[in-house]
Amino acid sequence: MALRLLVVVAAVVVVAAASCRAGLADPAVSALPGLPVAGLAVGFYKESCPEVEDLVLAEMRAIVEKDRTLGPAMLRFMFHDCLVRGCDASIMLKSRSNKGEQDALPSYGLRGYEEIEQIKAKVEAACPLTVSCADIIALAARDAVYLSNGPRYAVETGRRDGKVSAKFDADSDLPPPSSNIVDLKTYFSVKGLGWKDLVVLSGSHTIGSAQCSTFASDRLYNFSGKGMQDPSLDKAYAASLREECEPGLKNDTTPVVMDPTSPYEFDLSYYRHVYRDTGLFLSDQALMHDRWTREYVERMAAAASPDEFFADYAVAMTNMGRLEVLTGDSGEIRETCAAYVD
Repeated sequence: MALRLLVVVAAVVVVAAASCRAGLADPAVSALPGLPVAGLAVGFYKESCPEVEDLVLAEMRAIVEKDRTLGPAMLRFMFHDCLVRGCDASIMLKSRSNKGEQDALPSYGLRGYEEIEQIKAKVEAACPLTVSCADIIALAARDAVYLSNGPRYAVETGRRDGKVSAKFDADSDLPPPSSNIVDLKTYFSVKGLGWKDLVVLSGSHTIGSAQCSTFASDRLYNFSGKGMQDPSLDKAYAASLREECEPGLKNDTTPVVMDPTSPYEFDLSYYRHVYRDTGLFLSDQALMHDRWTREYVERMAAAASPDEFFADYAVAMTNMGRLEVLTGDSGEIRETCAAYVD
């Protein structure tokens, strides 16, 4: 699989942990990490659409109250947008010839298309042709975290929407759940993201579920093609998973929560599960196979408070939100997010 080579620039950042606790800080004035990107700013729409963040939050609250599984789904949606061609809403573009990002294997089961369009319609009614779909995706992801009792961190806005969506990019750029630690660090590094972004953003798996087809073969029934269970997987946890996932069923869509302790609470239990060898994916457990990521998992697993994780999460999501963005006169602002590319 071809990977683009990028120069990785590391920046030392300091973010006050307390400022990222849910409800304790105004996201518009929270500290932001790293090197700024021209055209992005917290409060970008303060003159042109000052109510946009309130509109997105209100709509997200209604969406999650109707179906709480959509909160984690909307968070996942931002990952699929930003890690492929950058944060440009290209995941929303459709292809008549089935050659767009939506048609890629990693996009199977992705939810949130209709909800992003629903939010966009509310924003358009208030501020026509002003707010990009890319920014709405980023704001909705933040609010998905917040509505799961996670931090309401500051979100930079000012992105514009891309006009290209290619299946090949999604197939190439999104790490599969079977990735080992070397693969994971490579996928992230070619995007300019480091090991800490990897281990912190993996903490997103503290909410939501996955279909059996995404992990059962590797973890339960055919580890490394040997027709056996992954020996690193906790035996009691494996037994409970086998009750959910049928052997030999390739397209098993049965949902299994990624964090069985608190699947709809944005907390530290994900790291505790990984530490105890009860991470759902191979890519989760792979965090224990690198000194730096393992030390972070161990520290979070033992932490009495999520403050450090919440502060780190704000940094990592900001880093991801800056990937390959279109600003200024690049890209476009679409009236509706779903458009055909062919």
